[in-house]
Amino acid sequence: MLNVYIADDEVWITLGLKKLLEKLDMDIFIVGTANNGLTAREEIAMFKPDVVFTDIRMPGLSGLELLQAIPEVSPDTKVVLISGYAEFSYAKEAVQHHAYDYLLKPIKEEDLQRVLAAIVNETGADEEAEEGKTVYYDRLIDNVVTEIREHYMEDISLTSLAGKYNVSMGRLSEMIKEHLKVNFSDYIATLRIQRAKELLRDDSLSIQEIAEIVGYNDYFYFTKVFKKVAGISPSKYRKSI
Repeated sequence: MLNVYIADDEVWITLGLKKLLEKLDMDIFIVGTANNGLTAREEIAMFKPDVVFTDIRMPGLSGLELLQAIPEVSPDTKVVLISGYAEFSYAKEAVQHHAYDYLLKPIKEEDLQRVLAAIVNETGADEEAEEGKTVYYDRLIDNVVTEIREHYMEDISLTSLAGKYNVSMGRLSEMIKEHLKVNFSDYIATLRIQRAKELLRDDSLSIQEIAEIVGYNDYFYFTKVFKKVAGISPSKYRKSI
C-alpha cells in the first residue's frame, strides 16, 4: 500500500486529485491533506507518507520550501510537485532539490498512473534490496559465530574476522553483540573459561598448561579472566571439584 499526502491551497485541486487516485487500480491510502505548507510539514513529519503531492504556490511554505524541508522530517518520502503552465519554470529548480517528479495541472490520469507505478516499482526494489541485505548479514553472522566456536582457543581477533568477512570492525562488533547478547571479548572469554573448567578436572595438566591450551599465554591474565567469569580462581575451582 502507498500512503499518500496532498498539500494544495485550492480545495478543488485536492478533491480532484483524491478522485483520480481512487479511480486508479492501485492500493493507495490518503493519510492526510493540508491547504498550507506549515501544516503539511508538521503532518508529514507525523505520518511519514510514501508520497507527497504538493502545489508550488501555497501559504506558509511554498511547495519548493516544503520539498527542501521534507528530507529532514521524513527522509524516505518521495515528493511530486504540481503546478500550472505559468509556473513551469519551477520544474528545473524542483529537480535540483530532488523532487521525484513534476506534474502539470490539470493532472491527467495517465500521468498520475505513470508516476505512482514508478514509485511502486522503486519501493519494491528497495524492499527487495533490504531483504537481501538482511539475509546476507544473517548468513555472515552465522558463519562468524561458527568460526569463533571452532577456533576460540586460537589467536582469533575481531580485526582478523572483520578482514576475512569484508565488514568493518565496528559493524561486526555490533552484529555479534546483537546476535549473542554479549560482546566479542566476553564471548571468547566465556568459551575459553568453560573449556578451562573441563580441563581442570585432569590433574595431569598444570594450570599454566591449561591457560595456554585455551588461548592465554599469560598465566596471571588467565587467572584474572577466570575469576571474572567463574567468580573463583582456577586453583580454588580445581580444589572444589
